[in-house]
Amino acid sequence: MRTKFPEQSLTIATDLVLPGETNPLNNMFGGELLARMDKTAGICARRHCRRIVVTASVNHVAFNKAIPVGSVVTIEAKVSRAFSSAMEIYMDVWIEDRESGHRTKANEGIYTFVAVDETGTPVRVPKIAPQTDLEKQRFDSALRRKQLSLILAGKMDPKDADELKKLFA
Repeated sequence: MRTKFPEQSLTIATDLVLPGETNPLNNMFGGELLARMDKTAGICARRHCRRIVVTASVNHVAFNKAIPVGSVVTIEAKVSRAFSSAMEIYMDVWIEDRESGHRTKANEGIYTFVAVDETGTPVRVPKIAPQTDLEKQRFDSALRRKQLSLILAGKMDPKDADELKKLFA
């Protein structure tokens, strides 16, 4: 199985926020954004492994900036790290000023997808070779996030979390 680059999984979804997708403050519902992110991340994961993929977890979502009705929203997703059958997808959410076209980062999120066969059994995925400084940073931090998640779920003994230990050494 060939190692791939994060750029090969790049998925960009651009859409408009309509009035029916907003709360009483005329800002996009958080759940609407989560659904758009899930779809974008799913396409991204499938591009990486060319298999059926399922959402395993929503690891992190930051709602840093409200997204007003009428905004042009762009979600950019890339595989940040691939494990045996799981892939971490890192997404940046941008909003575009309607007049100037200037883009502002509004939100970000990290989802985990698992590749499966037709019976739902996990299958192996290609490894990732990060290229840019940002891709390398996200690649390295993905293992720390995974170890922390496993510890919190009771599936890993903290003393075995070598990457997390490095933070406190």
